[in-house]
Amino acid sequence: MRIAIAGAGAVGRSIARELLTNGHRVLLIDKDARKVRTERIPEADWLHADACELASLEDAKLEDCEVVIGATGDDKVNLVVSLLAKTEFSVRRVVARINHPANEWLFTEAWGVDVAVSTPRVLAALVEEAVSVGDVVRLFSFRQGQANLIEVTLPASAPCAGLPVRDLELPRDAAMVAIIRNQRVIVPTPDEPLEPGDELLFVALPEAEPAIRKAVCAV
Repeated sequence: MRIAIAGAGAVGRSIARELLTNGHRVLLIDKDARKVRTERIPEADWLHADACELASLEDAKLEDCEVVIGATGDDKVNLVVSLLAKTEFSVRRVVARINHPANEWLFTEAWGVDVAVSTPRVLAALVEEAVSVGDVVRLFSFRQGQANLIEVTLPASAPCAGLPVRDLELPRDAAMVAIIRNQRVIVPTPDEPLEPGDELLFVALPEAEPAIRKAVCAV
């Protein structure tokens, strides 16, 4: 797919390299000529332009992009890029970087943001995930809180340990999407047995999280 990234700093370039490795077409946009150095990532397309200007995004043919990423170090720029991408070019998926946690409340669907990524929140979640067993850890929010990616590590004392996935009584607004076990990612099937220490990943609405914890840990 074709993906445009606003911001060719360290973050934007790192994202571009990962996406190129995965076979995507990537366009990097930046108004700072010092950052537009095509030799750094020759496989990508580059555009020296202000991503907050509609004419620049028209030159970038944003309507041909399946995804746009606001990855600059300025939250105002990321919001403007997101809004223009969604409202003017109908980009299917818009991802925006949050630099300052105090601005997190702005990164919503109203500004065209489908997925907002806050580095402090992600780091905090990873720390929680590393030390928590039997607790619901929110890893990621989709559409600003309408649904979350959450993780629960199955404790040894859980009644569901040893039972198949089908016996896990999940609430309606929740779905198990993966099981991480012994450095493997397992797609859950109804017959897959749950084992102590499994990291269970769910996509769920916030109000379903207590019921997920109860279903997994019976508390």
